[in-house]
Amino acid sequence: MAQPERKEQQRLRPAPLLFEPTEAVADPEHFFDLESMDDPEELLARATELTLAFRAATDRAAEYQAIAAAQLADPRRFDRLTTADIAQRAEWTEDYARKMVEFGWSLLGGARP
Repeated sequence: MAQPERKEQQRLRPAPLLFEPTEAVADPEHFFDLESMDDPEELLARATELTLAFRAATDRAAEYQAIAAAQLADPRRFDRLTTADIAQRAEWTEDYARKMVEFGWSLLGGARP
């Protein structure tokens, strides 16, 4: 049964996100060439790959946001920001900013400065 597990792992690997040419982005109906696919199986496969890639990118970006928030809130910095300042800059609530700072500290090694 190692074969189905291997296929599952391969399937869950996100597709690489490629930047679209400027002229394609200008067309509001164009989205990673999905609109031109006629085969529904191919469309489902590619759309699923894109969904997984966007989710992975979102998760990764959120981790970098948390790391940046933790670094900005570090009390050892002379230009340290409060969670209210971080929340305002990132357009978060202050409670969410506090949680992101904590998450960022955990990503940076767990030790809160």
